[in-house]
Amino acid sequence: MRFTLVLFVVLFGRNSVTAQNLNRQFVKIELTEQGVDIQVSDGKYVVALLAEQIIQTTFFPQGSAVKIDSSHAVLLQAQANPWELLEIETVALKEGKSKMYILKSGAVGVKIITKPFDISYFYKTTEVSEAQGYYFDQTSKIEFDLSTEEQLMGAGARVLGMNRRGYRLQLYNRAHYGYETHSELMNFTMPIVLSDKGYALHFDNPQIGWLDLDSKKQNKLTYEVIGGPLRYQVVFSDDWKDLTNSLTSLLGRQPLPARWTLGNFASRFGYHSEAEAKAVVAAFKKEQIPLDAIVFDLYWFGKDIQGTLGNFEFFKDSFPNAEQMIADFRSENVKTILITEPFVLTTSKKWSEADRFKLLGTDSIGNSYRYDFYFGNTGLIDLYKPAARTWFWDIYKNLHGYGVAGFWGDLGEPEVHPTKLKHGDKWADEVHNIYGHDWARLVYEGYRKDFSTERPFILMRAGYSGSQKYGMVPWSGDVNRTWGGLKPQMEISMQMGLQGMAYMHSDLGGFAGANNDPELYVRWLQYGVFQPVFRPHAQQEVASEAVFKDAKTKALAKSAIELRYQLLPYNYSIAYENHQKGIPLMRPIFMEFPRAKWSFAESETYMWGSAFLVHAITDSMDATKASKYKTKLPTSSSWFDFHTGKLVYSAASKGSSAEFQMVETTKTLREIPVFVKAGSFVPMTPVVQSTEQYRDTAVVLHVYLDPKSNDSLNEFIWYEDDGASFDAEAKGLSKKLWCQASTQNEVCTLQFKAEIGEKIWEKYFHFSLLIHAPSAPKEVYLNGTKVKFDFDKKSGTLRLSKSPKLRIAQNPFLLELKW
Repeated sequence: MRFTLVLFVVLFGRNSVTAQNLNRQFVKIELTEQGVDIQVSDGKYVVALLAEQIIQTTFFPQGSAVKIDSSHAVLLQAQANPWELLEIETVALKEGKSKMYILKSGAVGVKIITKPFDISYFYKTTEVSEAQGYYFDQTSKIEFDLSTEEQLMGAGARVLGMNRRGYRLQLYNRAHYGYETHSELMNFTMPIVLSDKGYALHFDNPQIGWLDLDSKKQNKLTYEVIGGPLRYQVVFSDDWKDLTNSLTSLLGRQPLPARWTLGNFASRFGYHSEAEAKAVVAAFKKEQIPLDAIVFDLYWFGKDIQGTLGNFEFFKDSFPNAEQMIADFRSENVKTILITEPFVLTTSKKWSEADRFKLLGTDSIGNSYRYDFYFGNTGLIDLYKPAARTWFWDIYKNLHGYGVAGFWGDLGEPEVHPTKLKHGDKWADEVHNIYGHDWARLVYEGYRKDFSTERPFILMRAGYSGSQKYGMVPWSGDVNRTWGGLKPQMEISMQMGLQGMAYMHSDLGGFAGANNDPELYVRWLQYGVFQPVFRPHAQQEVASEAVFKDAKTKALAKSAIELRYQLLPYNYSIAYENHQKGIPLMRPIFMEFPRAKWSFAESETYMWGSAFLVHAITDSMDATKASKYKTKLPTSSSWFDFHTGKLVYSAASKGSSAEFQMVETTKTLREIPVFVKAGSFVPMTPVVQSTEQYRDTAVVLHVYLDPKSNDSLNEFIWYEDDGASFDAEAKGLSKKLWCQASTQNEVCTLQFKAEIGEKIWEKYFHFSLLIHAPSAPKEVYLNGTKVKFDFDKKSGTLRLSKSPKLRIAQNPFLLELKW
């Protein structure tokens, strides 16, 4: 639909002082079935609406032979006939007569000015403008305007601070061994930029390039790439949760992982033999430290580090009965995970086969491309050849037959990837950034085809935008085993979560170096309780497993691991939330508290789900003379100390306009400061030795209430299924308990409603309720009937006297507490 309106408009602002391309002239605009074509003198823009708040633009240069490949990342398709076109006659003082076209669909739109040519996108009051459309200067480039105070996040995993504005960042996945407090290039680079102005940009091109986040301080964001499609998406939002929701609807969401992946892993570089691995598992059992998985590094397929990549089978001398070993571990509720690499050395058992059947990347005349790197003379599996993908998947399929429960893909940047190596008709630099992405895709799609009822575990060192939809579990690389190595881990995980990859985690305790620092180890594990995957891993000179630490360190580590297991139902529920909405498990404070602008500068405090505010301790106790730890808490909510259960700040008592309250906690090695937001629901279980022993009927549902604070509605979904079946909810194998809490005029109202799947084994929730409050209420009503309760003043907790355990099936449940 098209309307014409004649106006006389004086154009001030950016359009009167800047133009995208001074030589680019508008020719015509035309509505199409799936969007709009904008013809200009040097090419054509194709603008499409992908979703309510997502616009896609592709530029086709005139006379260019650019092939528009299908996206490696984007799932959404262009909507049919979405735009209303408004034409406006305008007059500009300096540029002469011009026209403005406005494309509208709901609250989003596109503004095109014909002279000088200019295109921008808007949503409500937010506008994103091309400062200079795609142009060519050795590489393809595009620039966007930035406001002076705008803060930028994204570009993958880096160590730069939460606001990454001011850097020019390479888009080329590369490992940074032993990094600490600054790293501009790491394993996961991503062509994604997120702005605190309420939008994200995804540059939909896998080829290597650069993101310049205003390094020249000219209020410009520049993307440049060596080739490929000139396509990007603009994602608008109302808040940070909405932004990650929309971004992951565009790029895909993480499948819900198996419950065991939230447990404790035994891992090191590496276990040399079957006997050594069995001894490690036995030590965990003896010490009664929970354990769910053991991870085998390089030595499972060879005696030495060098010369063995590409064997892809157990080394019989060291693992004579591997299949039985795996079965024995499984009988003890311990899963087995194997490392694999995409390199096939010329000295390996598979070289001859891979070379003969042309399964490797090639040189320009079609021979297997051989080159040297640390591990030996090698070729690289060509994931872009169907025969190579089938061959590689058959290796995984065979190992799965041994009982292997998860796979670890290492060196997948790829670590060494010569520019002159070819993958089919593409050069290395064209697919380098998505090699790990497509590797994860191979394993994920193999599971969907051959093991369709199972949830895969796919640990990867490299990926690209959208890799989460293939179940990729990323980690932050070979971090130094130092305090400097611990410091950036919160930033890395939060940044990656904002970009869609919510399971970014670190080698707990640190990886690189033989530094034996018990305090550092404990602090890293205590932080690890509140990060997505609990996996201590390190070089073998100093043991990474808790069972081999001194008695004091072992006890502290055991306490952290046990807390991790106690939080299983909460952690599994926020994993479900991520699967449904893309909201990360580990969140910046500003995601939950948008008005907490101060938290943009915070990287050591963060939210774990919506309930917990965690303060990671990243300095030794001797580093400062202070006897207390100080933590900033948002003043819009009341807060409880998680460890004591006591109310430490009431929003009712703020009495000022302060954005945060500084709270002090005792400096102790027993724990790190952790706080719970009032109105939160936290399901917890007694300690179990494996997630296989978890039963939801043993859960205690903790609720935190401050009757003095008038809180808005707090909601939480406690999610349960069998912990293993793929797509359990769609199959009727799950149940959900919708929990709501609100407080008004010293009356706290709790509401519960169950949603039960048709095929779930227990068609109800059966749990204990424990309410934390600063004082006892005067009255408590259960579904309108006054009931007795017991209040423990020392712990500040309340239980219902005659209903210590609640059973909720289909009927809603209402509890009112009146102070």
